[in-house]
Amino acid sequence: MTFTALHRVLGVAPGPLTDELLDAAVNANAAETNDLDWKSELPPVKGLPQTDFPKDVAAMANSGGGVIVYGVRESQKAATGRGDVGGFDEVYERALRSAAITAVSPPVFGLTVHRLGAEGNRAVAVEVPASVDGPHLIYRNEYFGAPVRNDSDTVWMKERQIEAMYRARFDERRHATEALDNLYAEAAAGRDCDQRAWLIAVAHPRLPRFRDRLTRDQAREVLSKTEGLALVYAGRGGIHPLESVDRLNPRPGLRRWVAVNTATDERSTWKESWMSIHHDGSVSLATGVGGHRASSTAHFAGCEVDASSLECAIADVMALIRATAEATDNDEYDVRVGIEWTGGQPLTILTRDGFGHTYDGVSTPLHRYAPVETTVNAVEPALDYYCTSTTSPRTV
Repeated sequence: MTFTALHRVLGVAPGPLTDELLDAAVNANAAETNDLDWKSELPPVKGLPQTDFPKDVAAMANSGGGVIVYGVRESQKAATGRGDVGGFDEVYERALRSAAITAVSPPVFGLTVHRLGAEGNRAVAVEVPASVDGPHLIYRNEYFGAPVRNDSDTVWMKERQIEAMYRARFDERRHATEALDNLYAEAAAGRDCDQRAWLIAVAHPRLPRFRDRLTRDQAREVLSKTEGLALVYAGRGGIHPLESVDRLNPRPGLRRWVAVNTATDERSTWKESWMSIHHDGSVSLATGVGGHRASSTAHFAGCEVDASSLECAIADVMALIRATAEATDNDEYDVRVGIEWTGGQPLTILTRDGFGHTYDGVSTPLHRYAPVETTVNAVEPALDYYCTSTTSPRTV
């Protein structure tokens, strides 16, 4: 589900951006606004970065996002009829996305391109997301400039506007860091990190899109979809935290749904896990990764972490981010992942061969690292991870 400028001007509920919706907006003679721009023709694909397309995208991103519709005639800024933009294939679409990345600084990611209509009245709608990385600049005639929408026009920012937007960007980064700090501390609180290592992973949408909170059934559907995605990212070669939480019966928590731990008996407590889907689209995972079972009769030490279990845990949290993003209409996420261990022994990641035996020569004692923090696109997430240990650093 999405809500665009076309939905707004027509006063309709969120939903797909369709050809019928565009017809209704044109028939209503909808006027251009800050977040809606009519264009009669597509820019030429050859030399696309030198056309007005990067300026239009940057202006929309600097103005809170919007939609650029190609294939609509206008007069005095109001739509008067449909046209035909001609053929539009995957190569053309990739060129549009590439120009938004290479010709705009910082890049504008996450364009959504809609192909509408049939031959004779084909249109293309480019949905530009709101951005917290403004001001977005373009390079034109040996100078950088920051375009912005002024009602139906595109103008250039003045120095004070650019200053204010940079200040807003820095404030947003500080607030995002605070949000991750709080999520991480909350997920790590109360864990027996002196007995075994815990993996803590949290993610917060960079620009939360507030909407009705997920119902229990929707949360259950997110967890079900997470399971399918996680098995694509990492197979069943290790221990998935998802297998140790109640995916079918998420419990209500403080502004969140909680998939509670199900590994509660003496034989399974070593894989204790907790997952949460917050009402603002944030997610969190806490799972024991130290002291896993080494054989039917033995366990690793609390400071020893099986590398395959780490891979499965990362796959689970990235799948959870993607499934939650789709359900809550979010896209980019700030992510923090770390391993918490306060015991006296050095924290070690164990590498195992195909027979389940550890490689003593290449298993890795860790330095003292801070949890990694990064930004991912929830459509195709990927993440590297490091660990943190409060034991004394040891040279590898």
